Amino acid sequence: MMEVFVHEQNRRRSLETNFDYLALVPAAAAICYPFLLNAFHAIVATQAVSHSRLAMASATSILTAAFVVPFLGIALAYRPTSDLGSRRLAYASVVSPTLYVFLGVAQTMIKSPVPDEVVWCAIWLAIAIWSRSAQYPVVATVPVVGHWRIVHGATAAVLSIYVVFHLTNHLFGLIGPDAHAAVMKIGRVIYRSFIGEPLLVAAMLFQIGTGLFLAWRWSGAAQDFHRTYQVGSGAYLSLFILGHMNSVFVYARSFLGIPTDWRFAIGAPTGLIDDAWNIRLLPHYALGAFFILSHLASGLRVVLIAHGVDQRNVDRLWGICVAMSAIVAAGIIAGMSGLRIDAFAS
Repeated sequence: MMEVFVHEQNRRRSLETNFDYLALVPAAAAICYPFLLNAFHAIVATQAVSHSRLAMASATSILTAAFVVPFLGIALAYRPTSDLGSRRLAYASVVSPTLYVFLGVAQTMIKSPVPDEVVWCAIWLAIAIWSRSAQYPVVATVPVVGHWRIVHGATAAVLSIYVVFHLTNHLFGLIGPDAHAAVMKIGRVIYRSFIGEPLLVAAMLFQIGTGLFLAWRWSGAAQDFHRTYQVGSGAYLSLFILGHMNSVFVYARSFLGIPTDWRFAIGAPTGLIDDAWNIRLLPHYALGAFFILSHLASGLRVVLIAHGVDQRNVDRLWGICVAMSAIVAAGIIAGMSGLRIDAFAS
């Protein structure tokens, strides 16, 4: 009897020693995400008049921590020692900012009485349990993706024309809503046309499907940093595009019956920062702009290397593109938050 007890104790110690505690960090970070946004809003709301430097510094730190969540997921997905479950859990946590917006819109449309945070925690607890309890088959080091990678990249190259226009349109928000509306009116002649809109939607849905397929396959094994970043950013974009189309076509046009203009984008009249619900849109939009540009840069990197360009030069170009992506994303979100270029001129 004593031998059985000792054996059981040794087995428990072995399990505790071998348990990968880092594997659950992505789920913990994702669970904390909405509470970080709530804390940011609580500080900003109480400092509407006094503007205490300490409070503003605290709010900035909290919002920065919220932005770190998806990048922490990418970093943990990159770990060579991660098993399949923990790696896919890490990749899943990358989509937290855009998934939280998707959840909020869905909750609003079904008029759910359950707070978003409760549903959110339940979702991530279920995902975490699944990641640790599922049995995973042995997968190849180099996943088989066939020609889907090429087709996905070719479609992305065509869609990049729309992406560049759309993001440039949002940068005009730094001048003002009227400038944004004027540029948008020009673009909508094509992408809101009888032919243009269905083709654009079909192409986006194709990108979502192929992107998720590739992300699932590539996440089956440990990858180098650039591939890991490409998979993580692609996963974010797949859900971001799907959620964005849901917000535009279903929530705004059908559910609310309102135009999807500048006021809709910034959550008027309260705006992105001063509203308890709308604050989730700030990282959602900023990371969406950043990841879509840097993801395109990752695709360009693969193409250049495949055509024999020196990898060191390609990696430098990729780094420059990522930095420019961050600048563009910051400019877009600054304009959406109320910053205007003429404010500096005056």
